[in-house]
Amino acid sequence: MRARQALKKRVSSIEPTVRVGKKGITEAQIKEILKQLEARRTVKVKVLKSALVGETVEDIAQRISSETGSRVIQIIGRTFTLYKPRERRGRA
Repeated sequence: MRARQALKKRVSSIEPTVRVGKKGITEAQIKEILKQLEARRTVKVKVLKSALVGETVEDIAQRISSETGSRVIQIIGRTFTLYKPRERRGRA
C-alpha cells in the first residue's frame, strides 16, 4: 500500500496531459496514453463535462486502463491517474 501512496503523492502536483472530450475515447488518445505511460509510467487524464453523457469518470478510467494495460491509481473529480510499471526484461 505504501507504493500506491507514494505514487499518489508524486502525481498530485502534475497537470493532466490528456483530455477526453465529447468524442469520448479515441484511438489516437489511447496511442498517446500508451506513449506517455512508456516514457513516464504515469499519466493524468482530465475528463471534460461533455464526455460524461451516458458514462461516468470511473467507467472511462476503467476502459482506458483495460485498453492500455495500466492501473487506475486515483480518481479525483473528473481527473484520474494511470500507472503502468515498466516491463522487466528477462536475461538471455
